[in-house]
Amino acid sequence: MANFSEIPWIAEHIELYRSDPEKAHMWDSAPLGGPGLLPTLLLTTKGRKTGESRALPLIYGTTGDSYVVIASKGGLPNHPIWYLNLEADADCDLMVGAKPVKARARVAEGEERARIWKEMVEIYPPYTDYEKNAGERVIPVVVLDPVG
Repeated sequence: MANFSEIPWIAEHIELYRSDPEKAHMWDSAPLGGPGLLPTLLLTTKGRKTGESRALPLIYGTTGDSYVVIASKGGLPNHPIWYLNLEADADCDLMVGAKPVKARARVAEGEERARIWKEMVEIYPPYTDYEKNAGERVIPVVVLDPVG
């Protein structure tokens, strides 16, 4: 499936984010085999081919005043569509709970990437397995810096 937002549990999470952002913010991953409550934000990018808004809930962390997401795609060998959209246009919109944030994406490199990766694995340990499964693909650590 190319459009992950059409997967039922993801579509439900997007809808919950739009109707009750505070409830959607701390998402219970346990019914899907996850570790329990996880902090999520709703990332909205502009489709690089369609120009249409594309929203997706993602697990996040923070570094300074910025937010961090991992372009893991579950360890699949190619980057997620939202990441490709950010490569084409780094400007994006976030909902962090009920807080709207305009942001610009950048990819963490070197020491910054290593530090943030370690912090994100503490939030969501399966990233370690995703990294192994990704093979040659280096999973991008994306920093979303607030703007304006």
